[in-house]
Amino acid sequence: MAMNRRQFSALAAGTLLTGVSNAADPLPGQTKNTKFAVNVEMWWSKEKEFTKRLENAAALGFKAVEFWPWRNKNIPAVIETCKKHDISITQFTAWGFTPGLNDPKNHSKFLEEIEASCETAKKLDCKMMTVVGGNDIKDVSQEKMHENIIEGLKKAAPIAEKHGIMLILEPMNIKVDHKGHCLYGSVPATKIIRAVNSPKVKLNWDLYHMYITEGNLLENLKKGLDCVGYLQIADHPGRNEPGIGEIKFAELLKGVKELGYKDYIGLELKPKKSELEAALAVQKADNW
Repeated sequence: MAMNRRQFSALAAGTLLTGVSNAADPLPGQTKNTKFAVNVEMWWSKEKEFTKRLENAAALGFKAVEFWPWRNKNIPAVIETCKKHDISITQFTAWGFTPGLNDPKNHSKFLEEIEASCETAKKLDCKMMTVVGGNDIKDVSQEKMHENIIEGLKKAAPIAEKHGIMLILEPMNIKVDHKGHCLYGSVPATKIIRAVNSPKVKLNWDLYHMYITEGNLLENLKKGLDCVGYLQIADHPGRNEPGIGEIKFAELLKGVKELGYKDYIGLELKPKKSELEAALAVQKADNW
C-alpha cells in the first residue's frame, strides 16, 4: 500500500511524531524479520467504528489484525474492509472467560458456540480462534478444572477438524491481569494440549503472560513448541509496546524465529503513547 508523506501525516493526525518518515521509508507495520498482527481491540480503543480500526492498521502498513469476540461485530463490514485494504485476520476469540470451559455444565453451549464461530471464521478466511479456560470454581481443584478443559476440548476437536479451523487455548497470568484464572504457565497448558492430542487444538502462547508467570521465555517455548498454534507479545510492566518495559525484544524475536516459528505474532498490547509510536517501536525491536 503506497503512502506519501502527506498521507502518512494525515493518518497520524493527533498522534504524529513530526519527521518520523520520508516517502522512501517502509511504513511502521512493514517489519524486517517478523510478521505482526495488530490487536484492534487494544489499538485505537477509543475509535468506536470498528472498521476504522482496520483501516488504521492497514494505513500503518500492517497486513494482519486480530480481535476479541466476533458477535458484537458487523461481520459483512469487516469482510468488506479487510478485502478493500488487503488485511487478513489471524485469530479472534470464540470463547471467553465466562461461562467457563472448566465447568462441564457449559460444554453443550461451548460446542454450539464453536460450531457457529467456525462458520464465522470461514467467512473471514481466518484459520484460528482463541478459547479461554475460565476462572476458578469454588471448591474445585485446579487439576479437576484442567481435566474438564481437556474434556471440553476433546469434544470440540472434531468440530475444529471438520471445518479446518484451529482452536488455540490461551493461558493467562494471575499475578497482574487475571487473578483467579484457572490456567497459567506452560507446564499445565502443554499438558492439556498433549492430552487432547488434536492437530487443530493448540495454544495461544502469549509471551507476555508467560513472562509474568514463569520467565525463561525461549527455553520454555522450545519445550512446548509442539503445542504452539500462535504467539502474542507485550512488554512488561505495563503491557505496552516493546521498549517501554524490561523484555529484550530483539533477542526474543530472533530466538523465536530460530526455533522455527515463522507465523504471525499478535500485538496484544496497549500503546502507551500513540499507535504510530507503538508501531515504530515494534519495527525497531524487529530490526536485528
